[in-house]
Amino acid sequence: MNASVSARLAPLIALRDRVVQQWRGSLGQQAWQWWSAELRACLPPRVRQWLVRETVEQIHAWPLVEPIAATGADAQKILLLPPSLVLVQTLQLPVAAARSLSTVIGYELDRFTPFDAGQLYFVARRESRNASFIDVTLVAVLRKRLDAILEECAALGLRPDAVDVGTPGQRMGIDLLPAPLRPQQSRSGHRLQRWLLWISFGLLLGTMLLWLNDRQRLLDEMQAEVKAQRAEVSEVQHLRQQLTNTLGAANYLLRRKAAQPPLSALLSELTACLPSDTWIEHLEINDSAEVAFAGQSAKASALIARVKDCHSLDDAQFQGVIQPDSKTGKDQYSLRAHLHQSQPQDPSEPQENADASSTD
Repeated sequence: MNASVSARLAPLIALRDRVVQQWRGSLGQQAWQWWSAELRACLPPRVRQWLVRETVEQIHAWPLVEPIAATGADAQKILLLPPSLVLVQTLQLPVAAARSLSTVIGYELDRFTPFDAGQLYFVARRESRNASFIDVTLVAVLRKRLDAILEECAALGLRPDAVDVGTPGQRMGIDLLPAPLRPQQSRSGHRLQRWLLWISFGLLLGTMLLWLNDRQRLLDEMQAEVKAQRAEVSEVQHLRQQLTNTLGAANYLLRRKAAQPPLSALLSELTACLPSDTWIEHLEINDSAEVAFAGQSAKASALIARVKDCHSLDDAQFQGVIQPDSKTGKDQYSLRAHLHQSQPQDPSEPQENADASSTD
C-alpha cells in the first residue's frame, strides 16, 4: 500500500524538487526575501518574535578546522564549499528544455563536463530567457569528493542541511546536498501558527477586496447608465444632423436643377447654333453640369466658334482629336462644355417680395 502511494506521489515530489531547485538563488527568491524582511522590520519586536520564527543560518566554510558544537534544532547548518572544488558553467539551451531542466542536463552532462551523470552531483539554475534560448548556470561536483567531505563533516559533528558554493559574503544560493540527506523540515508547530496567521490576514484582505469590488461594481453600473444615456442623446443629435443635412442637400439639388436650362431648351439651342452639315450622335449631361456630345460635321474645326453662340454652354473645348470618317466624308468630333448656371434665387426673396406686395 505504501509503495503504491509513493509511486503515485513520485511525480509530485519530483515536480516539487524541480521548483525548489529553480527557486533557490533566483531573482524571485531574492525579491521575496527582501520584501519579507521589509515587512518584518515594520512590526514591533514582540509581535515580530511571536509571529515570525526566524531560522538562524550557521555557515560553515570548508575545510573545517575543528569539531562543531551542537546547535539548536531551529538552526539551519549550511556547508559552504570554495569555488575551486566545483565546476561552474554557463549554458545556453533551447526554451523547450526549461520544462525539465534537470532531466535534460542529466542526459547531456557528459557533453558539458568530462564526467557522466553517475559521477556528479549537479544543480542547474535558470538565469534569463529570451524568445529562443534560456541561460542556465550549471554547478557540479564529483560524487566521490562530496561524499568524502560529508563523511569528514559527520566525523566532526556537522550534518549540514544544505551545501552551497562561494564565500560567506557572496553565496550562489544553491544546494548540492544529495536529496536523501536533505532534512524533511518538520517544524510543524511554528509553521502551522505562521500559516494560520497568514491565512487570517488573507481572509481579511479578501473581505476588504470583496467590499471594494462591490462598491466598484455599483460605480461601474452607474457609469454604464450615464454612458448609455449619453449615447442615446448623441444618437438623437446625429439623427437630427442627418435630417438637417438631407433637407439641405434636397434644397440644394432643387435650386441647382432650377438653375439649369431644360433639356429641350438645350437641344433647341444646339440645333440653332450648329450648322446644318453637323449632327449629334451622342449627348450626355452628368451631375457636375458637364455636357459632352459627339457626332460628325463637314467643318468640325469651326464648331468651337459656333458653340460659343450657345448661351447655355460655357468653356467649350474638343475632347480628343478630330478624325475623318471615310464612309461619310465628314469629320468625327467630340466636344465637352459646361452648362451655364444662372444665379439661383434666394429662398427668402419670394417671401420678402410677397411681404412687400402685401404691404403695398
